[in-house]
Formats: sequence, C-alpha cells, structure tokens
Amino acid sequence: MRTPIRLLLLSLLAFTPALALAAEDAPSADPDVTIRTEGDRTIQEYRQNGFLYAIKVTPKHGKPYFLVRADGSDGNFIRSDQPDMLIPSWKIFEW
Repeated sequence: MRTPIRLLLLSLLAFTPALALAAEDAPSADPDVTIRTEGDRTIQEYRQNGFLYAIKVTPKHGKPYFLVRADGSDGNFIRSDQPDMLIPSWKIFEW
C-alpha cells in the first residue's frame, strides 16, 4: 500500500523542476517598456515577447504621440493620431 504512494510522490518530485522551467519560458502578458532620451524628447518603446509594436514620443514642448506598426514590416511606423502622415525609413548606410 505504501509503495504506490511513495512511487507517486517520487514521480511528482521528479517532474517539479521541469514544470518550473516551463513556467519561466511562458510568454508574458505585460509589455516590456524601454525608456530613453534623445535630445529634447523622451522615447518609450513597447515590446511584447521581443517584438517592437509601438513607440511613444514625448517632446519637451508639445503633446505626446504614438508611432505604431503600419503593416507589420520592420521599421515601417505611422503616427496613430495622423495615419496619413508618412514617416521616412531610408537606409543611408549599412555595414
């Protein structure tokens, strides 16, 4: 009678570390926010599982605005309050 219970407890203890590792790799529901300052504006980058999906720009003088992905491609952002405004994304030099 005690042997099956011991085997059950031993098997549960054996799989506990695997469950803890799986829980650490689970995707996060909260976005990662990176805040940096460029000149006279503050930039907040919002990432979900490493994917940059929005940028909030807060100028020193003026109201803040968001840049969001236009079509899901890399580096193609549009202003959320002025979707017709074109944001240039040229590559001038690349290594």
